[in-house]
Amino acid sequence: MPPVHASAPVGVQEFLASGFAVKEHLASYLGLTAEEVAERLPQSKEDLAAMHPGAFDPDRAADFYEDTVGTAHLFELAAWHLSSADYIADTLRLQQQFARGDVLDFGGGIGTHALAAAGLESVRHVWFVDLNPQNRAFVQDRAARLGLSDRVSVHRDLASVPDQSFDTVVCLDVLEHLPEPSEQLMEFHRRLTPDGRALLNWFFFKGHDGEYPFHFDDPQLVDSFFLTLQRQFLEVFHPLLITTRVYRPLESGL
Repeated sequence: MPPVHASAPVGVQEFLASGFAVKEHLASYLGLTAEEVAERLPQSKEDLAAMHPGAFDPDRAADFYEDTVGTAHLFELAAWHLSSADYIADTLRLQQQFARGDVLDFGGGIGTHALAAAGLESVRHVWFVDLNPQNRAFVQDRAARLGLSDRVSVHRDLASVPDQSFDTVVCLDVLEHLPEPSEQLMEFHRRLTPDGRALLNWFFFKGHDGEYPFHFDDPQLVDSFFLTLQRQFLEVFHPLLITTRVYRPLESGL
């Protein structure tokens, strides 16, 4: 790949036009033709679901995302971002409004929000965190292609940046995949600067017909999550009609 000397535009309009050229990036990263990528995208959700082991062992969730899903997750996420472009675009608009300073994109998937954040003048640096090594390598490749490598660092988990605090946390469509989402909220609270902001959403629902087998929905888990959220964070109003909410940390909890 030839060196890229200037950052490519990664705003909302560029996302709506091509998902930041995600099809082209997938083809290049995986050594596929454009036709092969186009063929795999429509069936990607079914391909990923077929890997699900049935009853999802909470103690093995991390292993599943790190070792099992592989490149199938790239296709599933790309297909979803392209088919839900209007919704994703609104989350990018929300990020434009609130993201600043040092940004954590936790469970960032194919890097849409990390790349967009890295292109904002208000942002100093983006820490992209994801368990899946294919996701991490793909995002590194995408950042290089878009001229954003010096503004995005890629990590398996937060343990690799133990002393880093963040002015902005972005965690979208991730918390429902965690066996202990309340613990993750507490870690976000610990890492956020006092005037920081967290952009969060969740979907604790396996579906009416089990169409979301990767989600946790145990009532006790959900109750604990909302109690933790209410004790540690205060919601900040925004006018966009989307599921993503914005929070600021309460200094000492309630």
